[in-house]
Amino acid sequence: MYIQSVVALFIIVAVIAGYLYVRNKIREARIEVAKEKVIRTIPYGFSSFGIDISHHQGEIDWEKLMKSEHYDTVIHFVYCKATEGTDFLDTKWYQNRKELRRLKIPHGAYHYFRNSDPILQAEHFLRHWSKRDGDLPPVLDVEYECFDNPDLHKNMDIWLNIVEYETGMRPVIYTSLHMYETKFPEHFKDYKFWIAAYSRQPDCLDDERIIHWQFTDRGELPRMKRRVDMNVSKILIQ
Repeated sequence: MYIQSVVALFIIVAVIAGYLYVRNKIREARIEVAKEKVIRTIPYGFSSFGIDISHHQGEIDWEKLMKSEHYDTVIHFVYCKATEGTDFLDTKWYQNRKELRRLKIPHGAYHYFRNSDPILQAEHFLRHWSKRDGDLPPVLDVEYECFDNPDLHKNMDIWLNIVEYETGMRPVIYTSLHMYETKFPEHFKDYKFWIAAYSRQPDCLDDERIIHWQFTDRGELPRMKRRVDMNVSKILIQ
């Protein structure tokens, strides 16, 4: 009876061990497939791959996402939404910032620009984001099209100058390819742009002002439950 019990226990342990081994191999294979898929998306002429996130992605386990032994070299940089308008604070900003700093992941913050007082918007952003060693340049997210061009340019200029003066870092301007081509062809020549274009690749390689390209807003990554924006950069970010 004792021998039968030992044999039965051994079989149970072996079955559980076999199940865990197979499950782990399947998980590793899925991660490798996702990793290769991401690597293949980096087009010629670009050096780094990154994501940008906000509260829409919910709770992110950065430790598991970035430090998996199979996935720790793919995501080179992260941009997080910090603020919007004059009073909105992204609910995940401080948590994401803390984890990215702890894990020493290159990252930056962006402010979603609204049709409201640019001084108050800049002050709101700077109240919640302060420059730390290793930070990527702050980003002004301009995709709200309910502006007349002169007002838009004037208000952007105010925000950009305040943030640069207070931080010593020249912000990057994020916008759609359509807005870039229609609202900024002759403006902000001294600034770098981050362009969102999903249906076609912008002329990034020939345009020195464009340094980042957001090529999809429907990216999928292991251990992230929701889709995420994916980007490539001309800059080698490590």
